[in-house]
Amino acid sequence: MTDFINHWIDGREATGISTRTQPVYDPALGTSTKEVRLGSAADVDTAVASALSAFGEWGGTSWSRRQTVIFAFRELLNARKEELAQILTAEHGKVLSDALGEIARGLEVVDFAAGIAHLAKGEYSENVSTGVDVYSLRQPLGVVGIISPFNFPAMVPMWFFPIAIAAGNTVVLKPSEKDPSASIWLAKLMQEAGLPDGVLNVVHGDKESVDALLVHPDVQSISFVGSTPIARYVYETATSAGKRVQALGGAKNHMLVLPDADLDLVADSAVNAGFGSAGERCMAISVVLAVDSIADELVSKITTRMAGLTTGDGRRSCDMGPLITEVHRDKVAGYIDIAIADGAKVVVDGRDVVPDGAAEGFWLGPTVIDNVSTDSRVYIDEIFGPVLSIVRVSGYDEGLGIINASRYGNGTAIFTNDGGAARRFQREVQVGMIGINVPIPVPVAYHSFGGWKDSLFGDAKAYGTHGVDFFTREKAVTSRWLDPSHGGINLGFPRNA
Repeated sequence: MTDFINHWIDGREATGISTRTQPVYDPALGTSTKEVRLGSAADVDTAVASALSAFGEWGGTSWSRRQTVIFAFRELLNARKEELAQILTAEHGKVLSDALGEIARGLEVVDFAAGIAHLAKGEYSENVSTGVDVYSLRQPLGVVGIISPFNFPAMVPMWFFPIAIAAGNTVVLKPSEKDPSASIWLAKLMQEAGLPDGVLNVVHGDKESVDALLVHPDVQSISFVGSTPIARYVYETATSAGKRVQALGGAKNHMLVLPDADLDLVADSAVNAGFGSAGERCMAISVVLAVDSIADELVSKITTRMAGLTTGDGRRSCDMGPLITEVHRDKVAGYIDIAIADGAKVVVDGRDVVPDGAAEGFWLGPTVIDNVSTDSRVYIDEIFGPVLSIVRVSGYDEGLGIINASRYGNGTAIFTNDGGAARRFQREVQVGMIGINVPIPVPVAYHSFGGWKDSLFGDAKAYGTHGVDFFTREKAVTSRWLDPSHGGINLGFPRNA
């Protein structure tokens, strides 16, 4: 009997109108375990109608009541995170420790959302003119749409919906059809935390449901994370339909290693940031810019550490799991052939990996390619897999120039013990998130996440103060009230003004 993953609309599971489905795989087994229903435009209409109906009451609910729900959700999620981690590993393939790390970073945003009232306060100016006061209010938008990617099926939705809901909005979430179960699990947990029906809805699907959200007249905003071509499409389509949009795109993150850096720290960091979650992170380090004088030693240290890594089923004691699908695995593996054709040196070939898992799994081991040219597609493209490219540079200036010439500007890192070089780098590099001796510089929840250039479309980054601003809109009120002294009955003893 086929196990179907249904939509979540108006506080209950829904099969929807569409009869289309798509298999959901366990990447470590290479087999389909479930079928997810692919929503139609009519199914999106139903979910939006539910959210719109719920907004009238939820948008007027007190800040304290909303915060109580968010905090209860936080406590439930923290208590049951192991259960969610198992779901993430079964559908995405990441190892359990990485899945728990994803949940922990999502919980940071939930914590932040529980204190949102302080950040959503307005301002007040008394007597701006005689008897006239001006003050501002922050109010929710209404129904908001969220479209999340496959690589973080729990964390990325939690970048958005806790803040949106705490601010008084209602939500229609469209998760990735590749690993959709986490979103349903989170929606049910929100209901258990006391969230009213219709405030958080989940519609599965592909381009049809995405397009329906982007142009729906009752959807006020769109939050998106995914590849750059789709981020641009989402931004252009939704803004043309009059919506505010935050669309986070792809990346090609560089690590610049100067000669004075601690190469043991660099090697550890390159392996962790390059191969964690099988490289399927928008903040993964995919390019190491190594200054010539230390490049050979660094490549040797990285290779030595890679020899101890185990690729296999994430439910076992492995360091790295499979890729999300067979098609994606084959695409990533194809870049190794491109590297060879372009004259680069494949130091470690992940196609030779012997996995600790089923032979049918979507395996590709950690791969290191040295002497990669910046003209090669191996350097230019966002590979989104466990492929680490070494580009050799003459020094700081050449490395900085390569980073700044990239079309992407998501994350970058510099490894050095020279404070002056680090300070210069943070000022001169044209990237939105920067690490100094930190390989994956993902900001904590009270700062905001987002890049520059083709890594971000729209003006609003994710979570932090940007998230609060994005999910609320301001009213400015100018008021004047008559002074009581203008007249009326007064039985008090007469006196001069």
